[in-house]
Amino acid sequence: MKYLLGTIALLAAAAAATGFVCYRMGCDPAVHEAAARGDAMAWLRTDFHLTDAQFAAIRQLHESYSSVCDEHCRAIREAAKARDALKAARPDGTTAIAAAEHRVQELRSACERAITRHVEQVAALMTPAEGRRYLALVRPKIAGFDHAATPDLHLNHH
Repeated sequence: MKYLLGTIALLAAAAAATGFVCYRMGCDPAVHEAAARGDAMAWLRTDFHLTDAQFAAIRQLHESYSSVCDEHCRAIREAAKARDALKAARPDGTTAIAAAEHRVQELRSACERAITRHVEQVAALMTPAEGRRYLALVRPKIAGFDHAATPDLHLNHH
């Protein structure tokens, strides 16, 4: 029993040291810095090893798409506000509320299809392996966008 606590403490310290060393060796400081700043473009460039040409093309795609995305989010917010106003005025459930809900869902679906096309275009500009990795990371987040504003990759919460 005398050595049990000492052995447990020694094992815990060794595990913590090993974990720290593995973490430091397995991470790219530039990726973590970009994520900490919430800079999605710097994160994208660093994490997906983009060349200057790839980065410029992807930046142009993002800039071109941002107004489309903003318009989708605005339309969804307006439709949701109208639906919520109907619900507040007629809580008993009417066909107007169902139609308003259907409109919100239509707009969300159109937005999600457009975002999917956009991220596929971005992935196509990367190397095949990095493009697949990017899609595997980003596609699952598309349905979770709240449409309150342009999508945020939540870089600080990886």
